[in-house]
Amino acid sequence: MPLLENGQIKDDTWLLVQDGDAVPAGDVLLPLSRLAEGFARNTEGRIGVVLAPDEAVDALRGVLDRLEAVQLTLPIFRDGRAFTQARALREHLKFDGSIRVGGHVLPDQYEFLLRCGVTDILVPEGTDVSVWERAHKAFTVAYQPSVQNEAPEGFALRRRLFS
Repeated sequence: MPLLENGQIKDDTWLLVQDGDAVPAGDVLLPLSRLAEGFARNTEGRIGVVLAPDEAVDALRGVLDRLEAVQLTLPIFRDGRAFTQARALREHLKFDGSIRVGGHVLPDQYEFLLRCGVTDILVPEGTDVSVWERAHKAFTVAYQPSVQNEAPEGFALRRRLFS
């Protein structure tokens, strides 16, 4: 699947390793249960982890400095655990690598995922980027802070409008 990064489609160079597969050389994304094996066997590429929705980001605390990417999953569009995981990775664990999200991601969620610290979205082949870009620009005012460190403008705007 291609990746949407900064409003542009790019090729995904990471290899997704499933349970039971050999760990190849190169840039690999491993299940959390196989992360130690990946560090031991893959010395030629970057290591990333696929974190399931029910796995705690705290399990990565001791290895985040060795990870280049964390892939999160939205199993259904109304499951918000990936938002929480992304925000915890950025704010609490200070992860500065790539945070990818795949699964059932809707363009309407794009802006909110970015505000939680997500850098890449796995999108279907042939995705129309303009749909995602419109969704990204649909909201120009935020009421809550984000990991992007911009000041929330919503409360100031509300005071100007209703005072």
